[in-house]
Amino acid sequence: MASAAIVDLEAGAREVQAMMRYVDEGHFVTRRYVSQGQEINTGTYSDFAVTIRDGMPIRDHFTLDAHGFVISKSATAVSDFHDKASVDALYEAEVEREVIRLTGADKCVARGWMIRTSADLSKQAQVKVANYQHHGGVQPPAGEAHVDINTATAHMMAEHTYRQNFPDGPGYKRFLISSFWRTFTPGPQDVPLALCDGRSSFGGEEKSNTLFIVDEFPEGDALTAPVEGEDKMLAATIFSHHPGHRWWYFRGMEADDALLFKFHDSDHSVTWRCPHSAFRDGGEAGAHVRESIECRSVAFWE
Repeated sequence: MASAAIVDLEAGAREVQAMMRYVDEGHFVTRRYVSQGQEINTGTYSDFAVTIRDGMPIRDHFTLDAHGFVISKSATAVSDFHDKASVDALYEAEVEREVIRLTGADKCVARGWMIRTSADLSKQAQVKVANYQHHGGVQPPAGEAHVDINTATAHMMAEHTYRQNFPDGPGYKRFLISSFWRTFTPGPQDVPLALCDGRSSFGGEEKSNTLFIVDEFPEGDALTAPVEGEDKMLAATIFSHHPGHRWWYFRGMEADDALLFKFHDSDHSVTWRCPHSAFRDGGEAGAHVRESIECRSVAFWE
């Protein structure tokens, strides 16, 4: 009975139709280059029509270990997310506390934040930056189905983070790398975040998308030229289209709403990842520019 009730609850959710970008199947070099105010992918991608369900009316239904994501009320002391000094001073500690509260982990270490906006960043992107650092800035929404780290990257990140922050610790039995995400412009937003039920994420092709942080983008053949040691560099997972993917979003999120979603949970007995992507909600009249802040972290169970 409970299983049928859950199916009925999800089946009754309001639906929107939108285009979702997926990486094409086949063999080609997949890389993501990021610089100030802009990001590009190599390889080829295609847009597919998908159904995205509004989870806001049933927000308490979603859990990390079943769906790979959860929405919660989470107040913040940051009054202006464009005040970098204030965000640096306050926000990562808030995220660490909230991740521990929501997961029951013993420890949590924040790994940097980023603002994303659907506003025009072309002028910012034209400013040349030396030694660009991919955190604490403003970037466009990431508009393709992905998880920010692949399995190899997840284990490297967890081991390095624990060793660096808890050198005398007893070690960890489980780790969780996740994103803590909130919007801070009024809802509804024009480019919301869509989350894929992690249980539906298996099917179709998956590729690793190596991350290159650069001051200027390479051009032509240099974009895909061989790079020694690339297989050991940080990389995301990108997904080809599969009709079984089950997408959700939360319409009209407010500033005290926060999404926590999994990049990689080392406990694979539960849902351990959550593909996600921005999408343009063309049916939302009078939508506001989306501005959001995301903060990734690594949580540990000792």
